[in-house]
Amino acid sequence: MRTPGYSPGEERARSPAIRIGATPDRTQPRGSPDSLVKTFYPSVVVFVAGAAVLAVELLGTRVLGPFYGVSLFLWSALITVTLLALSIGYAIGGRLADRGPTLARLCWLLLLAGAWLLLLPVLRAPVLRVTEPFGLRWAVLVAAFLLFAPPLTLLGMVSPYAIRLRASNLAEVGRTAGNLYALSTIGSVLAALLTGFFLIPFVGVARLTSLVGIVLVVVAVVGLIAERRRGAAAVSALVLVPAALFGLAATSGAADPAHGLLSVEQSAYAELRVVELDETRYMLIDGGTHTIVDAHTLESQFPYVHVVDLLNHVMGGPGQLLLVGLGGGSVARLFSRQGWSVDAVEIDPVVTRIARRDFGLQPAEARVFDDDGRRYLSVTSKVYDAIVLDAFGSSSIPFHLVTRESFALAASRLAPDGVLALNVESVGWDDPLVAALAATLEQEFAHVVALPIAEPPDTLGNVVLFASRRELGLVREIPPTPDRFSTIYAQNHAWDNRFVPRTDGAPVLTDDLNPVDIWSERINRVARADLHAAFADGLSW
Repeated sequence: MRTPGYSPGEERARSPAIRIGATPDRTQPRGSPDSLVKTFYPSVVVFVAGAAVLAVELLGTRVLGPFYGVSLFLWSALITVTLLALSIGYAIGGRLADRGPTLARLCWLLLLAGAWLLLLPVLRAPVLRVTEPFGLRWAVLVAAFLLFAPPLTLLGMVSPYAIRLRASNLAEVGRTAGNLYALSTIGSVLAALLTGFFLIPFVGVARLTSLVGIVLVVVAVVGLIAERRRGAAAVSALVLVPAALFGLAATSGAADPAHGLLSVEQSAYAELRVVELDETRYMLIDGGTHTIVDAHTLESQFPYVHVVDLLNHVMGGPGQLLLVGLGGGSVARLFSRQGWSVDAVEIDPVVTRIARRDFGLQPAEARVFDDDGRRYLSVTSKVYDAIVLDAFGSSSIPFHLVTRESFALAASRLAPDGVLALNVESVGWDDPLVAALAATLEQEFAHVVALPIAEPPDTLGNVVLFASRRELGLVREIPPTPDRFSTIYAQNHAWDNRFVPRTDGAPVLTDDLNPVDIWSERINRVARADLHAAFADGLSW
């Protein structure tokens, strides 16, 4: 029976709020420095932790990419580890907060995460070596977990702990949680933009990783000082400041010309290295070989370049050439010297700069467009006599360049008797990737021929595919081979062993369905093993 005039809402309004957080410090007057720090510091921690999570996730692609290659599997592994670590952190952080949250403990979460990131440059090499035998997919996943799960778990613990610390009664929980998660997400958004658009290309991966660790440590030490834990703050500073300085010093100059590492640069798209070994110069993109030249003459020593040169024998004379994927410029230089007018499309301006600086590409040898190959094909109206697609590395094939839709676009920019050449790395002449590419090319071109390079036929190597609406034959004969190591040998070998790929049962690749990453992963596993053996001292990563 209700008492007249009784209102449950009024009773709740008159009742004291149910306390769920730490008891506020009544000894500090409102607005005092200590009170302000304790009020706003958890918000700062949440913001910094949210920013660090996204920075670490993006940095992970550059920490692991040079060793494993950047592929769909690398991204999947990093996202999996990030989400798993954050989930574990949320669960542990919530339970830890229920035991009595303190500002000092929140600081320690940040401090430990920062310390781990400062140790990351030291941990990276042994972890990569230990996990390499697991096979590419498992190795990427295990390495990502070992290197990044600890700091991400600690950072995941921050938000639930800060919510418990800030909310003093049930009436504030929703607003407090919403505000702190919003701050965390805003930090992540800003970190994603800054890290990808500016910091990685201009600061560098190893140095930026150390800087993120330093920021976490500094914010943690400030909190410990505010909590009058000056002893802990001093000890932390004594231990971690030298580690931070070591990390910055060790990564400030990655190039080591005395040992053959001429340069290391981070672009918006990849890590690029110029390595010189045994009088041979290499351009490595995310650890994969894209250009090989004689260190003195800068003439190409990559056999596939001279096989692509068979276009001159198939076409009969120079014309207009479109090259998609510049690399070190070897193909552009070769065709330019034979009278071709060369347009090159290269998505990464840093690749173009390195081609000119370290591999001898001259401005007159190619007109270079900084653009995606497919986008350029869609906006240009120019018709070419030959198109060379040379944008495929072992670790990753841009799927949008090898679909039926992309080949149809390329065919529309070819002269009626024009030829499309496509260079791809495969394990064996009859690799499923070669068959699928041929099947897709046949949707637009009546004649497709494969020119193999590797010997024996079941080993890793390049295969160059020629495709045209007309029959493909030699208009100009190939000179006899003077010796086994001549460039003409590669041409004679490839032409004498040319074959029409078997495409029965091979899938046609489309924008909607394209399993090229599956085949690339298998090829990349073999290629990486060879690369790590060839550059045994770690020059490639």
